[in-house]
Amino acid sequence: MSNFDQTFLMNLGLSFVVGSVWVTTVTIIAERFGSKIGGFIGGLPSTIVIALLFIGLTQSAADASQAAVMIPLVMGVNGIFIMIYLATVHHGLLKALAIALFFWFIANGTIVLGGIKGLGVSVSGWLILLGVSYYITEHVMVIASKGGIRVPYTLQQMLMRGMVSGFIISMAVLVSRLAVPVIGGIFSTFPVIFMSTLYITYRTGGPEFSRAVAKTLMLSGMINVGAYAIVAHFAYQYTGLIAGTFISMGVSVLSASFTYRVIRRLTQ
Repeated sequence: MSNFDQTFLMNLGLSFVVGSVWVTTVTIIAERFGSKIGGFIGGLPSTIVIALLFIGLTQSAADASQAAVMIPLVMGVNGIFIMIYLATVHHGLLKALAIALFFWFIANGTIVLGGIKGLGVSVSGWLILLGVSYYITEHVMVIASKGGIRVPYTLQQMLMRGMVSGFIISMAVLVSRLAVPVIGGIFSTFPVIFMSTLYITYRTGGPEFSRAVAKTLMLSGMINVGAYAIVAHFAYQYTGLIAGTFISMGVSVLSASFTYRVIRRLTQ
């Protein structure tokens, strides 16, 4: 087995483990401490860090930088994904996720096939969709924040959460490996954390609890992942893959601090 194959399998396995632990932890936090904190943590950069690092390790820092270009715009699309879920979840969980996911593929297919590219276009679209998503969820939809709920945890339940979440995330990383950098970047923002978190919180807390988590998850994810991608695009070029990753994570800490203040002050 070549070193390339070993690196690939290592990163794929890492994505499974990190994704499993991350989603399980996020959903438990949301259930115990409420929708604001749970949604905020769920929106922090996670799969994007692994996916871009993976692209850089198996290809180059330049490819990872290129993959990051369209991520802000796709995070804007993820905001619309959340809004569709919020508007349709009372018609059933699987139906809401299916409709939102259908939109996600159509929107991102249009981006790829339409040749939409460029950091300026990506950031502009991201900011517009961020503003629209926040305004609609906060001022048009009626979604109140929720406190924690009591959930009896079992080992089987925790293992199932981890296995399902890890599988979804590792598949997203696999797609990013097989695609060109830009498409890999788009697939690295596949809403696996969103879907897993919404599915689990719906099953344990019902539609209103899931909607409350989704609103905060949307704001946190759009801001923090978008900021990470923008910084990573430049940091990878000028400082290399590893240093660029740490710099991007450092900026994410600052953006997360800002986002948490926004969530506390502006969400209901």
